[in-house]
Amino acid sequence: MGTIPHHIAIVMDGNGRWATRRFLPRVAGHKKGVDALRACVRHCGERGVKVLTVFAFSSENWNRPPEEVSGLMELLAVALAREVPALKAEGVRIQFVGDRSALSEKVRAGLAQAETATAANTRLQFNICFNYGGRWDIAQAAAKLAARGEPITEKALDGEMALAHVPDPDLLIRTGGEKRISNFLLWQAAYSELFFSDKLWPEFDAAALDEAIADFGQRERRFGKTSQQVGSPAKKAA
Repeated sequence: MGTIPHHIAIVMDGNGRWATRRFLPRVAGHKKGVDALRACVRHCGERGVKVLTVFAFSSENWNRPPEEVSGLMELLAVALAREVPALKAEGVRIQFVGDRSALSEKVRAGLAQAETATAANTRLQFNICFNYGGRWDIAQAAAKLAARGEPITEKALDGEMALAHVPDPDLLIRTGGEKRISNFLLWQAAYSELFFSDKLWPEFDAAALDEAIADFGQRERRFGKTSQQVGSPAKKAA
């Protein structure tokens, strides 16, 4: 497939609309979205992607109808119990990224157990952004530095970000037809290639992932340099 991105990040949008179009409750769409996510993790591993980061629940999602929020929390608990053993067997390491202070003790315990169970795995790093926001991430990183009395520099902030344990995303995908990143990885996505899919998240299958990866393979990533610098013989030799 040509160039494979080391790190893919995904805004999994469209679960609710998928359910609404089928006259189902929105939570049914989120359940279908878990199935799509399970398949996506497997596809990424098969294609050689090393890091997958997904936006599962934003800090703004608390503003959704209470029944949908409670349904999402219950779905998370069920999904953890059902999916973690299989992910562990497949060599996937799970880490949850976000503010856990607003979560219930039961949910926090489930997240910690999933992380502990998969801590030794190295085939695929799977980051699940839950109760996460890009602005929160930058603010919490700055707050840590300020509390220690350290200068707030770009390098120092980078080391305190919630995803400091992985390289920045090479490819950021958003499903559902919207063309914005919605407060997701504002710091880390500075040079990510963006790919927008009209497919709703439950419909985003292996072929859709391959389409995004193939599109990424056609991009010229310059990181501020010129095309001539990127394609120069000296760089190729290096």
